[in-house]
Amino acid sequence: MSSSSSSSSSSSSSSLLSTLQLPLKPIPGDCGHTFFGPFRDRLAYFYNEGRDKFFENRIQKHKSTIFKTNMPPGPLIASCPRVVCLLDAVSFPVLFDTSKVEKRDVLDGTFLPSLAYTGGHRVCAYLDPSEPKHTSLKSFILSTLSARHHKFIPLFQTGLSELFNELEAQISSKKEAYFNTLSDTMSFNYVFRLFCDKSPSETRIGFKGPKLVDKWLLFQLAPLGSLGLLPNLLCYLEDILLRTFTFPFFLVKSDYKKLYDVFYEFGSSVLDEAESKFGIERDEACHNLVFLAGFNAYGGMKVLFPGLIKWVALAGQKLHKKLADEIRTTVEVEGGVTLYALNKMVLTKSVVYEYLRIDPPVPFQYGKAKVDFVIQSHDAAFEIKKGEMIFGYQPFATKDPKVFENPEEFVGDRFVGEGEKLLKYVYWSNGRETEETRAGNKHCAGKDLVVQLCRVMVVELFLRYETFEVESGTFMFAPSVTFKSLTKVSSP
Repeated sequence: MSSSSSSSSSSSSSSLLSTLQLPLKPIPGDCGHTFFGPFRDRLAYFYNEGRDKFFENRIQKHKSTIFKTNMPPGPLIASCPRVVCLLDAVSFPVLFDTSKVEKRDVLDGTFLPSLAYTGGHRVCAYLDPSEPKHTSLKSFILSTLSARHHKFIPLFQTGLSELFNELEAQISSKKEAYFNTLSDTMSFNYVFRLFCDKSPSETRIGFKGPKLVDKWLLFQLAPLGSLGLLPNLLCYLEDILLRTFTFPFFLVKSDYKKLYDVFYEFGSSVLDEAESKFGIERDEACHNLVFLAGFNAYGGMKVLFPGLIKWVALAGQKLHKKLADEIRTTVEVEGGVTLYALNKMVLTKSVVYEYLRIDPPVPFQYGKAKVDFVIQSHDAAFEIKKGEMIFGYQPFATKDPKVFENPEEFVGDRFVGEGEKLLKYVYWSNGRETEETRAGNKHCAGKDLVVQLCRVMVVELFLRYETFEVESGTFMFAPSVTFKSLTKVSSP
């Protein structure tokens, strides 16, 4: 099978190369010494150069958007940090092709957190579609979401109303409001209510849900993060602390047990379906549900919503006026915020896609080559060998200047009209925006829900406010956003 796949891949690639007349070149880049090379590269990545400059500098050095390098965390956590790096819109989609790349245990890159964090189970996100359990687990997730589609909008509107009320109260009393904490509370409450039909405040975890999940996430992902320290002795101390050994699970064991227990108790209808319809053992289903709710959904929203607010705010009052006009006119004509009404708001849709293009909430993709194959950038072709780890930094692929005009600029109407054709180059969901998620692929199960919730957030924002201003920065994995002003819609 491997031989025939390789032959087929080489044949089709050779034909394409012949058509495009792209030269076949060796992949540039030097990973250096097994230990000191990764250490050198991660210091450059986190401290000496910074993430984007790290990639920019190597593109310039190698005169190529495809090259070899090391990715964090490196030794001692990851024994093999060497990757083939893809930084253009042409090569990046190979990471979605599961006939060529394996997605087994690559969610977090070159290392896998202890399975103790997921109850000893390799949850769906860690599985390659070729593994027997992947189809049943992803089918279970898709079915769970589908059964609750009627709750998506009204439940989110309730959460947004509470969030906006608190924003206004804090700005009134403190002259500013930190959005991230309020957004995290709203996001966790939304996810818990969606899957468990109950407010978490009515359970034993009370209002502690976000902090419990934050700690669980941090201990898994710490080797990939940084406080953003400048190059000095403190940065070396941070590097040693975060990237020498993984954090042991026992430090969050009691927190995870609280989360597991509350989802096991109040998510019983979801777990019943997992057992009866998909043949998944209840314990495994519950650990997958906690991961879906805590890591995929809530963890994604921690980055997603602050990023959306940041970019819409930075777009300025001219775009705010256009959005407000479209949103209020459509809602008035359609009689409310319905899915049909959302689909008619072409500028609002475009703004959400533009955010997901310019600043995708999950910037990294990994896959291990299943076979030898030839990959192409805009300018050349390169041979990738079976077993090599392939890494894609998505913001460079979705800001490819040979695909997008003014790629570094937030253009709200980029995907309006003829611009919709560019959606095939929006890759935020581990697949093209124009493709559907299925049980047999690794496309994000909540892809359509994410886009829908972002659109609802923009709609509700401009139904309530004319414009707003924020200050933004970055902390660990997410944008940090502080509201400085909100201009409410004046009464008629």
